[in-house]
Parts: sequence; structure tokens; C-alpha cells
Amino acid sequence: MGISEIVAERIIELCSQKNITVNKLCTISGVTQSTVNCIVNHHVKNIGIVTIKKLCDGLDITITEFFDTEKFRNLEQELY
Repeated sequence: MGISEIVAERIIELCSQKNITVNKLCTISGVTQSTVNCIVNHHVKNIGIVTIKKLCDGLDITITEFFDTEKFRNLEQELY
């Protein structure tokens, strides 16, 4: 599993934990729904850190909290 898939899973997981929909996250974070849909549906490979920061702000968490999971810690280097 690559980083973009793990990011998508993490967004969905956090929305579930916060009891909000992805649509609601878009509204409170200021990230367009089309952008978030592309992320969670694996249509984008290079997710910008600014976008992730905005989503974290909407989720009321830090970037460190977003990436502080076992899947991110065990992520292997991706070579292109």
C-alpha cells in the first residue's frame, strides 16, 4: 500500500472518529469536495502538504497527529 492510499484511509478513519462526513470535512477545512473526493477515491497520487494541513485544521488535529500511525511508521520508500 502506498502513501496516497494510506492518506485516503486516514482521512476516512478520522472523519469516522470525529463523526463527520467527508463532505462536512470539505466545508470546515475549505478544501473543495472534488479535491477530497479525488484523494479518498485514489485518483491522485501526489497529495500536497498544504491540502493535508487544511484537512488537519478542519479535523482539529496537528499534522503530527495525522501521520502518527503504525501504517505511516512502517511505510516503505517509494521509488519512481
